[in-house]
Amino acid sequence: MRTKPARRDPARRPPEPYPRLFWRIFIANAAVLALACLAVAVLLAPEGLALQELAIFLAAVAIMVAVNLIVTRRLVAPIDELVALMRRVDLLAPGERVKVRGRPSEATELAETFNDMLDRLEDERADSARRALDAQEAERLRVAQELHDEIGQNLTAALLQLGRIGKQAPDDLRAEISEAAETVRENLDDLRRIAQRLRPPEIDELGLVSALAHFTDRLGKRAGLHIERRFDRELPVLGHDEELVVYRVAQEALTNVVRHAGASVAEVALERAPDRLILRVRDDGCGLGDAAASGNGGIRGMRERAALIRAVLHVGGREDGDGTEVTLHVPVSEDGLWYR
Repeated sequence: MRTKPARRDPARRPPEPYPRLFWRIFIANAAVLALACLAVAVLLAPEGLALQELAIFLAAVAIMVAVNLIVTRRLVAPIDELVALMRRVDLLAPGERVKVRGRPSEATELAETFNDMLDRLEDERADSARRALDAQEAERLRVAQELHDEIGQNLTAALLQLGRIGKQAPDDLRAEISEAAETVRENLDDLRRIAQRLRPPEIDELGLVSALAHFTDRLGKRAGLHIERRFDRELPVLGHDEELVVYRVAQEALTNVVRHAGASVAEVALERAPDRLILRVRDDGCGLGDAAASGNGGIRGMRERAALIRAVLHVGGREDGDGTEVTLHVPVSEDGLWYR
């Protein structure tokens, strides 16, 4: 199922019921037509109409009212669609537009103007999100480098120093020194794991598939979770932003599986479609409950990243059983290249 748009402000009062514009125009036009036809009938036949003439007259009035109904419906349809779209529009799920039909009019111009406004809003949001995420990734890279270059080197130096001290220490202290060295080694491994999580080098050096393979291997071993991988042999060539978004969405989805799902098996898939790349992350856990509907925390972050590259994110229960399924549809060029 599709993730729900952001909830409306509960303090905002619902709109008061009122007669729809369509019915006001239709009733007014129908009344004018009926009165005009009645006036014409009285003027042309002051002594009254025969039964056959009355039937023809009523049929003509009915035809004119029906034509008025169809024409009025076509004229105000863009406005009704515009109101419905304005109530459900969500900039984190871009792409919805009002369907403009019929000849040019004020209604169609209003619908086209609203579509243009949505284009500008989505572009501006994508630009601001791209700047924010670029700054976030740059900060992640800086922190990861500092952790590796400074703290990591200090821990490595401390580990080497403990090794030298252990060789010269008395036998009764070697066990404690060895235990301290093992603690430093574990902290160094944790530090490297955190640095890799902040900015995986594989995404820049080896590409998306290798980065996902390395991440799932590390996460599966650390969390004791069996993660199955299913990657199509041919996948579309993506830009750096697209690869980074796909990786981060998979990372967040699998992290949620480890933290909240209580699953025993998870699956990560990259599938090729004619005009898109599809990422699927599934598990056999307890599901997300109200978390998917609320759009808070990590799910909202995934939606913001998806909107950055105009991808479509679905979060919901699996159709083939218990658990959760996260699907990301990334649009690609139909004539784009493919790599093996």
